Amino acid sequence: MSIEVKARLIAKGSDAPVSGDDFVVKLYDKDFFDDDFLGEDSPDADGRVSIIFNPEAFDRKDPIREKSLDFYFVVYKKGLVIFRSKVMEHVDVDAIETFKMGEGEVIDLGSFLIDTTNQ
Repeated sequence: MSIEVKARLIAKGSDAPVSGDDFVVKLYDKDFFDDDFLGEDSPDADGRVSIIFNPEAFDRKDPIREKSLDFYFVVYKKGLVIFRSKVMEHVDVDAIETFKMGEGEVIDLGSFLIDTTNQ
């Protein structure tokens, strides 16, 4: 099973899509000690990013680890952080897998206004 996390980035003030080689979006799972890096993507011409990962790559049976994921993403422009999303807490991966019968799931986080003038 795979999970695809999508988002759209819009430039604050102009409402134009955030796109180009200067931008990279990295997706993380917030953890108590160290956050897990889940993947990255550059926005397309429409400002859309799509990051696909396999949640089974993380040992969720370890009692210290969480049974759910807490997503957040960070937008970089030329390597510098210009935006950090709020944490989308307690995404129950087992429930998603059961609901989609192991076929995978798409989670659309929506559109975000990004101040691209920070660099």
